[in-house]
Amino acid sequence: MSPTRPPAAPAPAALSPTLRVLIGLAAAVIALAGLAFARGLVGPLVLGAVMVIICHPVRHPLERAGWPRWAATTAVIVVAYLILAFLALLLTFAGVQFARLVGDFSDQLQATAKSVIAWLGSLGLDQQGADAAASVLDPANILAFAASLGGTVLSVLTAFFFVLAYVIFMAADGARYTRAEHAFGAEVRPLVHRFVAFNSGVRRYYVVNASFGAVVAIIDGLALWALGIPAPAVWAILAFVTNFIPNIGFVIGLVPPALLALVVGGWPLMLAVIAIYCVVNVTLQVLVQPKFVSDAVNLSLTLSFFSVIFWTFIIGPLGAILSIPLTLLARALVLEGDPGKRWLRWLSGDTAVARQSGAVP
Repeated sequence: MSPTRPPAAPAPAALSPTLRVLIGLAAAVIALAGLAFARGLVGPLVLGAVMVIICHPVRHPLERAGWPRWAATTAVIVVAYLILAFLALLLTFAGVQFARLVGDFSDQLQATAKSVIAWLGSLGLDQQGADAAASVLDPANILAFAASLGGTVLSVLTAFFFVLAYVIFMAADGARYTRAEHAFGAEVRPLVHRFVAFNSGVRRYYVVNASFGAVVAIIDGLALWALGIPAPAVWAILAFVTNFIPNIGFVIGLVPPALLALVVGGWPLMLAVIAIYCVVNVTLQVLVQPKFVSDAVNLSLTLSFFSVIFWTFIIGPLGAILSIPLTLLARALVLEGDPGKRWLRWLSGDTAVARQSGAVP
């Protein structure tokens, strides 16, 4: 007598598309909340990864020249450390000079604030509004703002140890990951190609930004020097650094030298600085550079702008500088492995997927 088989369990009901979307959104919210909670570790981790991605090509000519793998990895680490040290020295120099300027021009700042209050009062603005507007020139507020920026830099430097460690570990692993296709065969080729494309996009993005940033910094610095604005090198460094913040970095780099021009030369000099920045920075950073960046990373201009706000909210100030790599990583993980989401890739600015489908020539 054959044993009685238990009845088969009913097949689980398929989830509706709406429910799947809601579950996906809930998972995304939980993941982003986790990133925000661990921003002190996530920011340095992404920075270390970006540094290794930028410097990784250094190893290829060295290995072709016969260097052992460990020596090529050491070269990658050394180059990454040199870049980080150079940026740290630039920011330290700019911060020290900025604090000195505030001390040297404190009397002029107070006098300018009083004149601004009087001018706004003559226009009919109430005293409270005039005081609020003129408080921008208050030396104490400027130093407080500088201190807040210094606190941000200090928090980054506090995590600098983690960045250095991440660079060592990721550089060593980078050599191993390049052999993934050889180890696992052709089935991993699509995944490998996705991340090769991601790495190439990150490198192209920072090469374009650094190139435009250097041009903008040189032009701004020379123009400010010709106008007699104190410490033009500081504002040139600021222009270079803020160039890595897509779309809105220009405004951040303009405000300090414009206010200093108002203090030392009055409204005409301030308007001259604004005019120069608008001609140079708007032309290069707002009109020309985004096109090169969009072509380099295949991201739409709208998504590039939104990514700055989004990632700054999630992981703090580093998110503004790392916004494009983080957005590219999110697209590589979420969209590029799913053929059903090709239209979302196209919507994000990925023109390659449209060419592959024949939608564009």
